[in-house]
Amino acid sequence: MATLSSVGIGSGLDASSIISQLVALERRPIEQLKTEAGKIDARLSSFGRIQSSLDALRSAARTLADSSTWRAASTTTSDAAAVTVSAASGSTPGSYAVQVSALATAQMNASPAVADARTPIGEGTLTIEAGSWADDLSSFTAKSGSSPISIAIGPGEDTLEKIRDKINNTDGVPVRASIVNDASGARLVLQSRESGAASGFRVQVADTDGDDSDAGGLSRLAYDPPGGAAINARTQAARNASATINGLAVESATNVFTNVIDGVSLTLAKVTTGTVDITVARDTASMRKSIDGFVSAYNDLVKLVRDQTKYDATSKNAGTLQGDRTAIGLLSQLRSSLGESSSASSVFKRLTDIGLSIQTDGTLKVSSTQLDAGFTKLDELQRFFGGDGEAAGSNGLATRLRKLADQILGDTGSMNSRQQSLRELKTQNGKRQESLEDRVAMTEKRLRAQYQALDASMAKLNNLSSYVSQQITRWNKT
Repeated sequence: MATLSSVGIGSGLDASSIISQLVALERRPIEQLKTEAGKIDARLSSFGRIQSSLDALRSAARTLADSSTWRAASTTTSDAAAVTVSAASGSTPGSYAVQVSALATAQMNASPAVADARTPIGEGTLTIEAGSWADDLSSFTAKSGSSPISIAIGPGEDTLEKIRDKINNTDGVPVRASIVNDASGARLVLQSRESGAASGFRVQVADTDGDDSDAGGLSRLAYDPPGGAAINARTQAARNASATINGLAVESATNVFTNVIDGVSLTLAKVTTGTVDITVARDTASMRKSIDGFVSAYNDLVKLVRDQTKYDATSKNAGTLQGDRTAIGLLSQLRSSLGESSSASSVFKRLTDIGLSIQTDGTLKVSSTQLDAGFTKLDELQRFFGGDGEAAGSNGLATRLRKLADQILGDTGSMNSRQQSLRELKTQNGKRQESLEDRVAMTEKRLRAQYQALDASMAKLNNLSSYVSQQITRWNKT
C-alpha cells in the first residue's frame, strides 16, 4: 500500500491536498464543539468568581449578624507610658482613675565576688525554696504548693559557672542563675522566676566544711537571715504591684491586673505621681468598619454579576453570562432581600432609615451623616442588622442575606446546580468530540484507501496507454 507521501503519484492528482481539505470539512463540527467548550469553561470561571464574591458577602453579613460585633469595646489611656489597657468584647463602658504606687518585682540576690567565674568556691548542697519574707526578714513563709529543691554540688562542679548551670538545669527550681562581672570580680546572681511578694526565695547551704554560716566555701551563696546565713546579699525584694482604681487599693503579683475590672486588663509600666485616666467605651469605629465592609462586599458582587451579564449594544459585545437566568436571578434575589422591611428593630425598618440607599445600578450608597446618627441608638442598629429572634419577619438585614447566601451556595442551591449543569455539558461536549474524532479518522482512512486504489488503476491505464502508443509507432514504421 502506498504511503502518505506517495498518494497521487499514480494519478497525477494532488491527492494529499484533496484529502486534507475533505478531512478539514469533516473536522468543522469538532472545531465548533471546541469553541463551545471554551465558552462553557468561561461560564464556569464566571460562576466561580460570583460564588467567591457571594461567599465574601455571606462572611460580611455573618459578621454584622454576630452579637460580638456589637459588643466590641475600645479603650483609651491618658498616659500609655504608665498604664496600658485592653478590654474584651462586652466590657461595660466606664471611666477609671488609676494611680500606680509600686510595680511588681522579683527577688534578686548577689553573691560575694570571687576572682572569676571559674574559681572553685566549695562543695556541698544548695536548698532553694520559694516563699515570702517578713518586712524585717525575721521570718520566711513557704509558698503554697511549692517544695524545697536541693542541688548537690560535687567535685569539679563548684565554680560559679558550673553552679549556675546546675541551678538552671534543675527542674522546678524557683530561681534563674546568671553571672555578673563587676569591678570586684564575678558574682552569682539569683532572681525569682516570677514576680510578686509570694515568689521570694531563701537559699540554705549544707557545706562540706561543716560550717554552714561562715563566709567561706559554698556557704557564701546562702541567704537565710532567720537562720543566721545572709552572706548572699538581697539586692531587690520580691513585692506585688500596687495601685488604686477610683480610690480603691488593689494588688497583683504581676504588673498585669486582669481581675479588678470585668473584662478589662491593665498593664502597669511605671509608678505615677498622679492618676492616669482610663476609659472603656463601645467600639463604634469597628462596628462602622463592619458595615462598610458589608456594603463593599455587596457592591462588588452586584458589579461583578452586572458585568458578566451585560450586553453592549454599541460594540455588540455580550458578557460571559449574558442571558443566564441563574446569574440574572441572583441580582433579583439580592435586591428583593434588601428591599424587605423588618420588625426586628422598633426604630429602623428599612435600609433608608439608617442611611443606606439602593442606586439605579443596584449598588448601595452610604449616607455617613445618617448612619453615624444611627449609632446613637446602637441596640436598635444591632437589631436592624442582626435581628431579634427567629420569628417570622424579625430577621435583620444581615441575617436575611446570610441565609439567602447559605441557600444559594448550598449543595442543592442554584449556584451549585448551575455549575453542575455546565460541567455535565462540558463532559458531553468532550464525548461528542471524541466520537467525531473517531469518525474523522475513519473518513481519512477511507479516502486514502480510495485514492490509493485510484492511483493503482490510473497507473495500469497509463501503462496500457504507453504500450498502445508504442505499438502504433511500430505499425507506422512498418
